Amino acid sequence: MPTDLIEVDSNAPAPDALAKAGAVIRRGGIVAVPTDALYALVADPFNLHAVAGVFQAKGRESARALPLLVSGILMAEDLASDLSSRFYLLARRFWPGPLTLIVPASSKVPLKVTGNTGRLAMRHSRSVVANQLLEWLGQPLIATSANLSGQPTCRTGIDVFGTMDGRIDLVLDAGASSGEGATTVDITEPWWKVIKEGVIPEKEIAECLKGA
Repeated sequence: MPTDLIEVDSNAPAPDALAKAGAVIRRGGIVAVPTDALYALVADPFNLHAVAGVFQAKGRESARALPLLVSGILMAEDLASDLSSRFYLLARRFWPGPLTLIVPASSKVPLKVTGNTGRLAMRHSRSVVANQLLEWLGQPLIATSANLSGQPTCRTGIDVFGTMDGRIDLVLDAGASSGEGATTVDITEPWWKVIKEGVIPEKEIAECLKGA
């Protein structure tokens, strides 16, 4: 399939660009968008055809989980079976921002999205493009790094297009992304653990959760 590319303003994306991206996602397609942590591939997590398409586009092992973008704490509550006080402390301190939280998934989340683990990774991005797309669709979105598995994440829309042409449906190109990778924290166990340290250092996580 040929991949389309639409240039957008990262701070004020055109409504027709969002509408086109939303329509692609609703029919099970895959769109690349800029976030505050580089470019991401987004798709409908409740459409198993779309979920399979993301794995195929990246050449990613299907046993691995796919993170979700959410519009805030209310949407996160709807996707989790249980949220601890640690979730609320971290979300209120660092969201929106480059922090991914791993929580127990609710039964409404397809098991394939969790990598058959029953655990869900969620993030609320600062990206205007991503958040307006979430609002347009009224649902969470798969949001995995825009790259082929094992290769660096793309920092520009043109890089995404060059890497993923023919593998995805649409690129919303907002130029270069200056963001760094998100920090990922697992809070599903009685203890918490930093799975991947990104722009938010582990010591800030520890300070936020002190005594929790």
